[in-house]
Amino acid sequence: MEKWALVTGAARRIGRAISQQLHQDGYNIIIHFGQSSDDAHRLASELNQRRLDSAFCVQANLDDENDISSMINLINDKHIPLTLLVNNASAFSPSEFGQTNFTQCQKTLTTNLIAPYLLAQGLFPLLSQAQGLVINLLDIHGKRPLKHHGLYSISKAALEMATLSLAQEMAPKVRVNGIAPGAILWPQNSNEQAQSDVIQAIPLARLGKSEDIAKLVSFLANAPYISGQIIAVDGGRSATGFKGAENIE
Repeated sequence: MEKWALVTGAARRIGRAISQQLHQDGYNIIIHFGQSSDDAHRLASELNQRRLDSAFCVQANLDDENDISSMINLINDKHIPLTLLVNNASAFSPSEFGQTNFTQCQKTLTTNLIAPYLLAQGLFPLLSQAQGLVINLLDIHGKRPLKHHGLYSISKAALEMATLSLAQEMAPKVRVNGIAPGAILWPQNSNEQAQSDVIQAIPLARLGKSEDIAKLVSFLANAPYISGQIIAVDGGRSATGFKGAENIE
């Protein structure tokens, strides 16, 4: 029987690694993208060369109510045997206190919190038929805020609570878990000193890899009695206390 996974923000970085891992595990992949059309279609082509008709792309801006609804309707109308929803897409940008406006708040909170919640709710009928799973990508800074990224940190803290709430609301037919990455990939604007500061705060003394997240997604997909859990993938950083380096995460 076919099994499908929807991965939001699947075209690049962690989302791409998750898509590749799940495809290797036998899933067909719905590759959601916002702006990265070329990357998304290259990934779809790569996966379809490995297994015919095993991937397709869906564009949606996850800060737009109509786009979110359209994607939900498209997947429901196709009656896809959806087994797994990975809410990976995220809006990450600085939000200086005193300068944050309503539009920025709305975009960040809609992308990082409301869209994942609505996708889980809207796709529940399909997921429940397959005894499916929702995995939300959180952030260790949902526990301890990252300076100059307060709005982002707030949105991830809220998504953590949404994860726990959904695990209750969607049970017993659908499991819901969260993965909270630490330092996995450096942002494009990070500098060497800031990177060094973060590495020194990690007990394992190294940066993580996208594959570390992808392997945990794969594990959770095959762990039928795990639900309502938040797992940090951070090299031990959250166990010892941490402070986010400014201008890096």
